Amino acid sequence: MWIYEKKIQVPVKVTRPDPRMAKYVIAQYGGPEGELSAALRYLNMRYTMPTSKAKGVLTDIGTEELAHMEVVATLVYKLLEGVPVEAIKAADLGGFYAEHDKSLYWVNPEGVPWIAAYVSATGDPIADLHENLAAEQKARAVYENLIHLTDDPCVKDVLRFLREREVVHFQRFGETLMDIQEYMSQKKFY
Repeated sequence: MWIYEKKIQVPVKVTRPDPRMAKYVIAQYGGPEGELSAALRYLNMRYTMPTSKAKGVLTDIGTEELAHMEVVATLVYKLLEGVPVEAIKAADLGGFYAEHDKSLYWVNPEGVPWIAAYVSATGDPIADLHENLAAEQKARAVYENLIHLTDDPCVKDVLRFLREREVVHFQRFGETLMDIQEYMSQKKFY
């Protein structure tokens, strides 16, 4: 059970609407390296972890990834706030607008819908933790790329926050991997 604190994890501000940047940021909402994929991956994998500590780490990080979806969604909404349809079309978001208006939907920047195949799980805790380490580095790289795509200092601040959380998650998964390897060697799994 979780306790939901009704506030966003980080303040989300933009200096001006920017539908082009909104299109790019959607990558972290419904793209393969995005927050939805991470949340579902970790919350699913926790069940096959052999220790309560590892299960706790995956639950904590998976839950935080859900909070990151809220941050990304808020950022997209603010980047689209008050934007006329002509600007949406000019940013090549006309097809998205036709189906969803300014509502968010789980797609990548090219409009390809999110699919469950983005999420992998083997049931092997060591393999799955390596998958998580890679996922965090890919998400960090996407945030780094998004930072390079904007000149809005407020947007950069939000993206930097999210990027740094990916680094922290990578570190926590690394620690968890070492714990699990120790646990598995004691149990003579490997």
